[in-house]
Amino acid sequence: MQKWRVGDVTITRILEREGLGDISALMPPASSKDLLEISWLQPHFCDAAGQFRIAAQALVIATAAGRCIVVDTCWGNDKKCLPQLFQAQQANTPFLEDFAAAGFDRTRIDTVLCTHLHFDHVGWNTMLQDGKWVPTFPNARYLMARAEYQHWIDNDCDWVVFSESIAPVMEAGLVDLVETTAVICDEVRLVPTPGHTPNHVSVEISSRGEEALITGDFIHHPCQMARPEWWTVFDDSPDDAIARLSGCLSLRDRRGCDRAGRPAYGLKLSESADRGGMKQAITKVSASLNGVHDKT
Repeated sequence: MQKWRVGDVTITRILEREGLGDISALMPPASSKDLLEISWLQPHFCDAAGQFRIAAQALVIATAAGRCIVVDTCWGNDKKCLPQLFQAQQANTPFLEDFAAAGFDRTRIDTVLCTHLHFDHVGWNTMLQDGKWVPTFPNARYLMARAEYQHWIDNDCDWVVFSESIAPVMEAGLVDLVETTAVICDEVRLVPTPGHTPNHVSVEISSRGEEALITGDFIHHPCQMARPEWWTVFDDSPDDAIARLSGCLSLRDRRGCDRAGRPAYGLKLSESADRGGMKQAITKVSASLNGVHDKT
């Protein structure tokens, strides 16, 4: 289990599943050979054969004031909504047991943040109980960007995902539709990062002069820190995703941060050997993203 401190805030990683894959299946412009040319990806984000490592995980934000916020709820168990690409990986996982083992009581979570509404970010919004989908976090407010939700309603969303993972929490009266710039508490706010979906958000944490950014799918893999032009097959607007990330990295370069930023997205992805460096790099990327947001 990984934990990070950002001022008075603790961020805990709850891993659901991880694995290796062919990068070209996710990012058509890239190849295994291309990954191997980015030497700092090994061994934590890429293996010696050029297969990329990626994880599905939830991140739990605990503040000094007692807030307990879950960001993105992974795939979930017993779901029928997985795209064909992921059908071979649909085995159930001990996510809830691991969640409890990390010291968290699902009934005491006060907020669930969805960076967007793809299946792999809303799965544990619900759990199957006596043949019915019920909220996994029954005392939490589930926050979704209003514009993101409306986009899926207006554009023939995946109704299996909706019926399994979104409708049950709405019917329970637990959903708050919020703006993409919503302030959740003193330390946590949303930041618009469109491209992967039209109204995707990332989550910024600020405390005692330190900052971190939970990217959601604004970045899928650390290789995009070196090659921001590598779009993914799941991006709604690859051009917007590339422009947003490229702008963020360009500003970060001008502010004196090493562009490689190799540990920067350990919060989003796999293990990193340098947790101190991870926090420093995320801080600078977060500052850069604020600069992009301020100009749009």
